[in-house]
Amino acid sequence: TDPFTAVIAGLINRYKPEIVLIGATVMGRDLASRIAARIGAGLTADCTGLAIDPETRLLMQTRPAFGGNVMATILCRNARPQMATVRPRVMKKGEPDTTRTAEIVRGHVELNERAIATKIVEIIREEGTNELDVQEAEIIVSGGRGLRKAENFALIRELAEVLGAAVGASRATVDAGWIPAYHQVGQTGKTVQPKLYIACGISGAVQNLAGMGSSDCIVAINNNSDAPIFGV
Repeated sequence: TDPFTAVIAGLINRYKPEIVLIGATVMGRDLASRIAARIGAGLTADCTGLAIDPETRLLMQTRPAFGGNVMATILCRNARPQMATVRPRVMKKGEPDTTRTAEIVRGHVELNERAIATKIVEIIREEGTNELDVQEAEIIVSGGRGLRKAENFALIRELAEVLGAAVGASRATVDAGWIPAYHQVGQTGKTVQPKLYIACGISGAVQNLAGMGSSDCIVAINNNSDAPIFGV
């Protein structure tokens, strides 16, 4: 992210934008924090909601806080630009509005290769799995602590195979070592927006809801009728 930081910080200093938004991807999280430090701006990371206050015209940045137990709305009243990273798929796509237009400004960039400290030599991918990525799947079958033991994920995988779905998991099951971390859905995992999300034995803590709450249809299987997931 070294060269990207230099380029974007230069563009910000030249054009003085009110707001800068960056995707909260693996690279985006690193990039945004570098830029914010470079230009002396604040940064709200991993936002799950954005809006403009109609009175103050400030960017209202919503994200889980205190370990995901509350949703905080953060305002940056002084420093500019207002910066936020937003998780992919956390918001539904808006309908195209052909009456609106935007100006594309192409900036001139000069980079010195000697100023780039790192170079990607090889990308090593995890082998031995043909499973669907939860972020790309239209149907997800997800298991939580209510499964009671790792072996019961076989039920989740069986249903997922029948439906052509991806296998998801809660943080508790990943922390317990029942399933690899790349299946985790939630604030500290992946954000998903499938057409159908089936939650098996998942209580629906705020951290988990932040990752799947915008699914089109959520089916929850849980023997606790007061589980928070039934609220969504």
